[in-house]
Amino acid sequence: MNTIKQLRWRYATKKFDTTRHLDEKQIALLKEAFNLTALSFGLQPVKLVVVSNEEKRGQLLPLAFGQQQVVDASHLLVFCIEKTIDEAFIRSYFDKVKVVRNTSEEILKPYRDFLIADFNRKTSEEIERWARNQAYLALGNMLTVCAMEKIDACPMEGFRAEGFDEVLGLKERDLRSVLIMPVGYRADDDMFAAMEKVRKEISESVLEIE
Repeated sequence: MNTIKQLRWRYATKKFDTTRHLDEKQIALLKEAFNLTALSFGLQPVKLVVVSNEEKRGQLLPLAFGQQQVVDASHLLVFCIEKTIDEAFIRSYFDKVKVVRNTSEEILKPYRDFLIADFNRKTSEEIERWARNQAYLALGNMLTVCAMEKIDACPMEGFRAEGFDEVLGLKERDLRSVLIMPVGYRADDDMFAAMEKVRKEISESVLEIE
């Protein structure tokens, strides 16, 4: 499959076909792609919530300012960040490294101690900002994966996060919603699908320094 062709095919879908739905295999692929996203330090301070229930999405619609994609898409993906990123969180990652890679404590300790000290120096606002950046990385990765798999998607920042957190019970899970992305299939009459992409020339957006 031609990568550039698929990236040109992709667009922020404004109208979804309500009769078509992603199957379990496609959803499983998206979950794994999310989990494989390259994130800072490998700490994975993000989680993905997959919402398929139409009634639940109906409750979320007014909290997304009536953007119909929330209910018309096959599924709604909600990108969340962990609210508590502390020493215990960091240590749990390194414990997993030991199990998966069988890395010795002697090798892991310097890097682990560095991260713990670094995060201890950060304010809660700085840690949240860092975690939010990771959510954007994950969303960018998912947009590319969707394009390659011919799954339509629409990345969104415009929604009331606190309302989403309440409806989805995220507060009880110590999570905070950051971004949302309906996924599914474009409607045949979505006029935005045929529009040319408006982008700078590559010579304007890319610098080569020798």
